[in-house]
Amino acid sequence: METEKILAAYEIARERYAEFGIDTEKVLEQMDGFHLSLHCWQADDVVGFEPKAGALSGGIQTTGNYPGRARNIEELRADILKALSLIPGTHRLNLHAIYGDFQGKSVDRDEITIEHFQSWIDWALANGIKLDFNSSSFSHPKSGNLSLSNPNEKIRRFWIEHTRRCRAIAEEIGKAQGDPCIFNLWVHDGSKDITVNRYNYRRIFKESLDEIFAVKYDNMKDCLESKTFGIGLESFTTGSLEFIVGYCVENKKIYTIDTGHYHPLEDAADKVSSMLLYIPELMLHVTRGVRWDSDHVTIMEDPTLNLCKEIVRADALDRVHFGLDYFDASINRIGAYVIGARAAQQSMLCALLEPVESLRDYEENGHGFQRLAMLEISKSLPWNAVWDMYCLRSGVPVCDKYIPVIEQYEAQVTSKR
Repeated sequence: METEKILAAYEIARERYAEFGIDTEKVLEQMDGFHLSLHCWQADDVVGFEPKAGALSGGIQTTGNYPGRARNIEELRADILKALSLIPGTHRLNLHAIYGDFQGKSVDRDEITIEHFQSWIDWALANGIKLDFNSSSFSHPKSGNLSLSNPNEKIRRFWIEHTRRCRAIAEEIGKAQGDPCIFNLWVHDGSKDITVNRYNYRRIFKESLDEIFAVKYDNMKDCLESKTFGIGLESFTTGSLEFIVGYCVENKKIYTIDTGHYHPLEDAADKVSSMLLYIPELMLHVTRGVRWDSDHVTIMEDPTLNLCKEIVRADALDRVHFGLDYFDASINRIGAYVIGARAAQQSMLCALLEPVESLRDYEENGHGFQRLAMLEISKSLPWNAVWDMYCLRSGVPVCDKYIPVIEQYEAQVTSKR
């Protein structure tokens, strides 16, 4: 009976959207091609698998201590597969360098190789998942306040070597999966208080990046990510928006928009059209910033909706990679995965269902009233019936039906850790 209701509601929605020139079947096909890159660090609170993993540092902080954190690579993989089983579509997994399969051995970050990620490649291929990758400059004895912009040559060489190796690993991952591995580079470098040598730190950072990117690869793509500030590094950030954008434009690198890395009054969506005029592609790390970069679970709210709509309005679906980047340890971690992923997908679905052609026509002809009216009308169109159909066809629980599945997994698996 539930299926009959979903089918009936979808038929009404399909006809309703057709009145506005929108083919919901085409939109569902587009949704099948929309792949999220899930972040592995949600399942274990950004701890990773280094034998002597310590407290988080480098402007990163996880809040909460909900029971059931993944403690090893097997538990992490099981949790990710459980989350993916409740999210419609096919998706990628984003790894940080600290998540290597180190087998309990002490492997420093300037020593990692593809062998430490071969089991990830095998696992991903077996499960139809493609991988993305990140270097990890935080939570390490040599992290301090500065890594790639450190005037100390020995420390800087350590992080250059780490990042070079990460790019080489990403290249091998891309080869193995037959699809480019998206490699993201973000460093926490900054200062807590007034900084005098800003120019010098940024000059050093640029030199480090130039050296790191000197080797050209064919099976990976480089992204650079900026930030406004980090916890304990509030007064100065080496990799500021201006620095990272300038470097990406000059060197044709992908710019990463992390939605929590801007001032609360900045609109990340407005950056899409400007960036895409000067750089080849964008990477998104979508999170929910509350006041500042607090990395709450993504929900279906205006910032995420507007970001998706701007991508569609700019005809840029093929130039934007969509990843998630929150880590909430205050609630069930599998639930956090599923809520955030579904919210991102629902936001993109609404963007694809927007009557863009009519809106463009009104705007080009100076019909401001009609444009605003259509924007408001589109908010009340039955997108949720299309979403339910997408879930049904994908073979995942519809509406609230995923809640008891996660509760059962918690009772049988994560609560026993």
